[in-house]
Amino acid sequence: MLFPHRVSAAGARQHPLRRALAAAPGLLLIAACTSAHQRAEPPARPTGMPAPLLQVGTHDEHPASWYAAGAAAARARGAGDASARNLILFVGDGMGPTTVAAARILEGQRRGATGEENLLSFEAFPHTGYSKTYNTDMQTPDSAGTMSAMMSGVKTRAGVIGLDGRARYGDCASAQGTDLPSLLQLAEQVGLATGVVTTTRITHATPAATYAHTPLRDWEADALVPAADRAACADIARQLIEFDHGDGIEVVMGGGRQMFMPATATDPEYPESRGLREDGRDLVAEWQTRHPEGHYAWNRAGFDGIDFASADKVFALFQPGHMQYEHDRSADVGGEPSLAEMVAAAIRRLQREQRGFLLVVEAGRIDHAHHANNAYRALTDTIALSDAVAAAQAATSVEDTLIVVTADHSHVLSFAGYSHRGNPILGKVSDRTGTDDVKLKRDLTGRVYTTLGYINGPGYASESELQPAGPKRYPHEPERFAAVDARPDLEAVDTTAPDFVQPSLWALASETHGGEDVAVYALGPGAETVRGVMEQNVIFHLLLQAQPMLRAAESAVRSDNPR
Repeated sequence: MLFPHRVSAAGARQHPLRRALAAAPGLLLIAACTSAHQRAEPPARPTGMPAPLLQVGTHDEHPASWYAAGAAAARARGAGDASARNLILFVGDGMGPTTVAAARILEGQRRGATGEENLLSFEAFPHTGYSKTYNTDMQTPDSAGTMSAMMSGVKTRAGVIGLDGRARYGDCASAQGTDLPSLLQLAEQVGLATGVVTTTRITHATPAATYAHTPLRDWEADALVPAADRAACADIARQLIEFDHGDGIEVVMGGGRQMFMPATATDPEYPESRGLREDGRDLVAEWQTRHPEGHYAWNRAGFDGIDFASADKVFALFQPGHMQYEHDRSADVGGEPSLAEMVAAAIRRLQREQRGFLLVVEAGRIDHAHHANNAYRALTDTIALSDAVAAAQAATSVEDTLIVVTADHSHVLSFAGYSHRGNPILGKVSDRTGTDDVKLKRDLTGRVYTTLGYINGPGYASESELQPAGPKRYPHEPERFAAVDARPDLEAVDTTAPDFVQPSLWALASETHGGEDVAVYALGPGAETVRGVMEQNVIFHLLLQAQPMLRAAESAVRSDNPR
């Protein structure tokens, strides 16, 4: 492992969470809220005015302060009064407020309605709040830092996974001693069943934050790690296979076979594809050796052949890289289950554990479609996430399962134009002008324009080395654009087509994330604690404190370290 699980001589008598916290310098101090970096309490606020999470003069962004402030915010919201047996966290990667609104309308319109009145499954949850997504070093964040905040309770830098802010991007030496126990690791330590499901590579930044610690999110296989750093900073795929907390992760499903296969091995689905491991290790075979009763699958047939209700461990890698977009899934060579099917299957396995379970689910390709300025696939994958949340609701009870749905960050998708009610959300801006006739609206140069667009990205209308000037089609991954101001002529273009690339204002090879707050939706025991605007790391504490076994373990640590 990158940071071996360290246990004291008395480790066998220590509570499992205390051992996990002891493995990371400073976190016992964090749990006890006794950081030397905390300063005197500020004057009391006027009666009736809620105190902000981070008050001026009390928070210096030391890891201990981030953890203490997040834990205090969760306690103040009443998280410690909840009794959730099971925890499910859904992360729509890049699913900002505009994405949710547009996907809601698209889903409704696909059902034959006008769309605006529709709600995605999680929008019907009774409790909502907002999460502030910035990283400690970035105004507009990345997924590694944001998911690390939700998994560890500590905000950190962009690009690093499971490490506190003392670790520097890509610097292996600086990472030593900075690892943060993740919620999944802690759940395993107290005996909960655990699962990770994603539509990206399982070693990609968001799912990796559940189990890995690395100063560079790109270090997914050993070939991607500098040779000099491989001994001290294990690659992410290796960390997953060597995960040694509790009895191991019960369910792991996603993409990313390349990261686990030796460079000499041929992919079973795509003969032209080979592994990315230079160490010669076959990590899938090693996983099978570690879990001889476990089930490995790489295609739909393998998935369908697993009896999740009785299976031991499950490991499934459905693509060499990321899984298919929902729109493209039916044409996959080996076949892939939907996100909803994976979630339902994972729950069937996990709910056998009487003590409860933690399941972390990522709809990761929402983000990738946005980077490509392809709203069709982004919204379709958002609807697939909604279906997966509905599947989780159907498979669990609101009485004992806390479900939280959120995003790690937003994107620069724009929703505008004064269209009439029910206008196709992927279409051009139009108006009925008081009659049944639909009339396209035009800008002051006489051109029609779309309801959805992007502030930046590869949808820019000038010529690139890949496509001529004018509207772009997916996929479009240019390295340069002609340096001229340009806008597309969309008069005869079907902007609702799956491969249409929405126009962008600024020319970039890949669209950027957005920095605005993202919504948090909650249902079940402890859901009422999700309210108002919170720092993103508070989500970890809301989940931890809502689960009695995790809460008791943390309480035991705090009682041993009184203020």
